Amino acid sequence: MSNTKRDSGIAYMLLGIYSLMVSWYFNHSIILLIICYIFWPIYLLYEVLSGHLSHGMWKEIPLSYFK
Repeated sequence: MSNTKRDSGIAYMLLGIYSLMVSWYFNHSIILLIICYIFWPIYLLYEVLSGHLSHGMWKEIPLSYFK
């Protein structure tokens, strides 16, 4: 297994976890969390294009879980 494959797998997993954090931050719904887990790349792209992660929200959301 090459190092590039492992790095891309870790990045893919971290982005998936990040999209679940974003989904829970905005929705607080288990059903939507499960749907976002299945379709997380589409959901994350939607959140970016709709502007929900602008103005520093992209870093405020993960920080809110550690306060």
